[in-house]
Amino acid sequence: MLNVPKFFPTGNMIRPWLGIVIIAIVLMILPFFTDALFGRGWVRIIDFAMLYIMLALGLNIVVGYAGLLDLGYIAFFAVGAYCYALLNSPQLGLHLPFWIVLPLGALLACIFGVLLGAPTLRLRGDYLAIVTLGFGEIIRIFLNNLNAPINITNGPQGISMIDPIHIGEISLNKTYEIFGLVFSPVHLHYYLFLGFTLLVIFISLRLQDSRIGRAWVALREDEIAAKAMGINAAKIKLLAFAMGATFGGLAGGLFAGFQGFVSPESFSLTESITVLCMVVLGGMGNIRGVLLGGMLLVALPEALRHGSGPAQQLLFGKTLVDPESLRMLLFGLTLIIVMLWKPAGLWPSNQRKSELTANTGTIARAQQDS
Repeated sequence: MLNVPKFFPTGNMIRPWLGIVIIAIVLMILPFFTDALFGRGWVRIIDFAMLYIMLALGLNIVVGYAGLLDLGYIAFFAVGAYCYALLNSPQLGLHLPFWIVLPLGALLACIFGVLLGAPTLRLRGDYLAIVTLGFGEIIRIFLNNLNAPINITNGPQGISMIDPIHIGEISLNKTYEIFGLVFSPVHLHYYLFLGFTLLVIFISLRLQDSRIGRAWVALREDEIAAKAMGINAAKIKLLAFAMGATFGGLAGGLFAGFQGFVSPESFSLTESITVLCMVVLGGMGNIRGVLLGGMLLVALPEALRHGSGPAQQLLFGKTLVDPESLRMLLFGLTLIIVMLWKPAGLWPSNQRKSELTANTGTIARAQQDS
């Protein structure tokens, strides 16, 4: 029988594309839907969530793929942010175009990633964590004190009056009306950040399935065996630090343009731990898990902030505990409960899930034998 080519997609071909189309529509209308239901402040929270997701995806390369515990990752975020701020503000009198400054910040962060990775190639575990923690604090203190004898970073006061992001003739700091829809600055930044987030996700997926990604996983599981197979451990580790730092610098530049202000206090150890929690809570090594962890750890504190006060009024008739203090307490308890319930994260990779199941079975058999 003659085989006639199928010019129209079959049911199996339609399903994936249908899902992609539905997700695309949801992402396009999300800021307007959120604005109508919860207010414009929540659109801004989504904007910050996407910045943190970019950070978490970068850290996932270092921690999730390569297995290198980095507690100073926020330093690369700071490098990208300050690079953008210095080249786009009255601080140095420079006002360079967005599409020049943003790649420069990412490149500078990449260089810092290599500078951090080179002397730590022989370190693993706790020792690597201590060194990277120190690196993060050194960058923050350096930025905090680089205001004398020559004022470069303006010290603790930070850099203000940063130029808003411009895409061609469009300023993302203005409000536009198109076909009856009002695009405020938070809406415009949403679509810009969405584009960069999708780009970072795409690059992460390609890296995960590449030879480099498999080499990272091999080093994470057994470095000695990986070296015996011919993997250049030093080169692969440096690539992990460089790639993760590049994503951090990219997010930092977008953060500076969005905020219009940066200061050293925005890049504390707490921020590094928060990004690490996003990776661990969502599921190390799994991009979908990192996306989930990033969204939850940005949205959950804000939901607790807005809900703890009214909840106390409803239950007790007055506010017994400051909502900000209660927010952090509930946030910490939630993290503990989730990690006890899901030790491998909310959405772990199949490999980590199977490893955890195997380890649990081994422990159970050992207990029975004893």
